[in-house]
Amino acid sequence: MVLGSEESVLANLEAIFQLQSVLRQMESDLGLDGLSANEKSILLAVHNLAETNGPIVESFQMRRHILLEKVAQASFHRALRSLVDKGYLKKAGETKTKAYSLGEKLIEPPVNSRI
Repeated sequence: MVLGSEESVLANLEAIFQLQSVLRQMESDLGLDGLSANEKSILLAVHNLAETNGPIVESFQMRRHILLEKVAQASFHRALRSLVDKGYLKKAGETKTKAYSLGEKLIEPPVNSRI
């Protein structure tokens, strides 16, 4: 495996650092900084799937999403349950399959950001 010149590697590391810094600030601004990596991945997958398939997302669709394909099943279900408990996701009706949509905690702006 060839990484490139030292200068190129250092430039790439700096770019990754800058991207992660911006990402952390955005997560903080949205109140997501207290969530686990799996919880964040589920939220992003639900958002992405809802953009293309409509607001209701079934758990089997989430499990197939690229952001969640390496998450163990037990960890996935633990994080999913936690997101529902915290209000980031809500169960969508009484369907035979497990379906979810974004919860009020994401849709409603934080109290301190309202005008």
